[in-house]
Amino acid sequence: MSVSVIRRIASPKKALTVAAVAAATAGMALSAAPAQAAPASASSAQAIAKKMIPDASQFNAFSKIVSHESGWNPSATNSSSGAYGLVQALPGSKMASAGGDWKTNPATQIKWGLDYMNSRYGSPVKAWSFWQANGWY
Repeated sequence: MSVSVIRRIASPKKALTVAAVAAATAGMALSAAPAQAAPASASSAQAIAKKMIPDASQFNAFSKIVSHESGWNPSATNSSSGAYGLVQALPGSKMASAGGDWKTNPATQIKWGLDYMNSRYGSPVKAWSFWQANGWY
């Protein structure tokens, strides 16, 4: 099969993947789009939350929920439900009400999660109590 036939058959995504693998093998880097910021680490997301939640008991409860839900990974996605982010919002796009950068900004996800816990349960401590009794919140 000739290269031109393969090019016509292969999808653009597959072609890009093949090119990326070839470039990586050759020790080169492909640059097709502007660089994206590196995902926030769990420790940096926790530091942000600690600043946003100064009360130790509320922070600890929030932290326990987030640890169980996403392991403090701001891009965590539940493969079954599609829940997304630190607090596993379903759908994740709900977090847009806290900011347009909800997909990548842990502070936006934390703000939305706090608002959710406060409005639905009264506080992160009460949300954690519910989580302990039900395995979800």
